[in-house]
Amino acid sequence: MTTTRPGQSDPSALHGRAGLSGLELIRAIATGEAPPPNIAQLLGMQMVEADEGRVVFTLDTRREFSNPLGTVHGGIHATLLDSAMGCAVHTTLPAGVGYTTLELKVNYVKAITLDAGTLTCVGEVIHVGGRVATADGRVTDSAGKLLAHATTTCMIFR
Repeated sequence: MTTTRPGQSDPSALHGRAGLSGLELIRAIATGEAPPPNIAQLLGMQMVEADEGRVVFTLDTRREFSNPLGTVHGGIHATLLDSAMGCAVHTTLPAGVGYTTLELKVNYVKAITLDAGTLTCVGEVIHVGGRVATADGRVTDSAGKLLAHATTTCMIFR
């Protein structure tokens, strides 16, 4: 039994959309036809673009994201990148096929200050095979400056 708090989506509701391809499901989330994942709600991530093999998220920096140094915690970058790259992989999968992240490699290029404004994260597929997919991602600030980039390897469950 899945328990949700008020304002949270039930993760099984997304998986219950039988017959939708990964692209159809991700586009439904981007357009608001399907609820966003709870992690997106928690952090305030917005999926603003979804095409086959490419997904774009935005996120506004805020005080709650700070680390002891007063900059945005690296886990925020990693979560944003993991989400965009994973969703990009998901857009390439047929209905009923899932995936999970096997490996995530993040390169932090520049500290993100709390006044950085809106971050944009683009995830793009590099390769999709029978059992493994790879993707890369980039986080930029509102001026388009690169802040972090990453690669992922995902296992596909056919």
